[in-house]
Amino acid sequence: MNTHGKQDTTIHRKERISQKKRIVIKVGTTTITYPETGNINLEKLEKFVRIVVNLKNQGKEVIVVSSGAVGVGKVALGLPHKPTTEAEKQACAAVGQGRLMMIYEKLFNEYGQLTAQILLTKESITNGECRKNAKRTFQELLRMQVVPIVNENDAISVDELFYGNFGDNDTLAAHVTCLVEADLLILMSDIDGLYTDDPNLNADVKFIHTVSEIDEKLQNMGKGSHNDTGTGGMTTKIVAAKMVTGKGADMIIANGENIQIIHKLMNGEEIGTIFLAQKE
Repeated sequence: MNTHGKQDTTIHRKERISQKKRIVIKVGTTTITYPETGNINLEKLEKFVRIVVNLKNQGKEVIVVSSGAVGVGKVALGLPHKPTTEAEKQACAAVGQGRLMMIYEKLFNEYGQLTAQILLTKESITNGECRKNAKRTFQELLRMQVVPIVNENDAISVDELFYGNFGDNDTLAAHVTCLVEADLLILMSDIDGLYTDDPNLNADVKFIHTVSEIDEKLQNMGKGSHNDTGTGGMTTKIVAAKMVTGKGADMIIANGENIQIIHKLMNGEEIGTIFLAQKE
């Protein structure tokens, strides 16, 4: 693990980020919904769509990994609590995924941008033939200037024990990043980045701006998720970072409370925690 001075890191980031061509952005449930009601935050989602389109206008290729289907379905079905059984979760996902995709399509269509829904399961990644087909689909969509919007196929997926947990979108986003050979993964979440300890429990923590090596000490800093809607805590984010940096991509964790932060990240500002790519 390594940290750098602010000025040096800012310059380093700006040069590094400017070279990124293919970017995966994961937005969590807490980023795109209102925590009080679980409903979609349309204002924030519209801003996010505009940011993605603007990145495309700059010549970037963007893949979106979006949480929210289960939460949207829960609200639509009138459930007063987070799904407690696999059947409830799958039912909520089946209802919510269509609604969520409809909103994405409507917003992207306002800017003339085509989107494609891609639902992945464990088999999509582990089965050689399925993986090859999935990769080919992504490549063709990107060639056609389409924005793929990815989620786990919760309605039929039953195996949550895959590389730690395939049932969270941090891990899913990491798999997609590796599959499409992206240059950068951005995880938008409800946390600012990586601390030396849980800032909710320890007032003396220090923020880590740059990670050049994921060692055992750093992995032990991971804490579970404490919120009621998201599924991925810091542990899954460190697992995701280990996956993508090992395949030659950088990863950034940043707080999605203000979605405009993506602009600052892409301008190389020292926000969030960046995990630097390792040699394959």
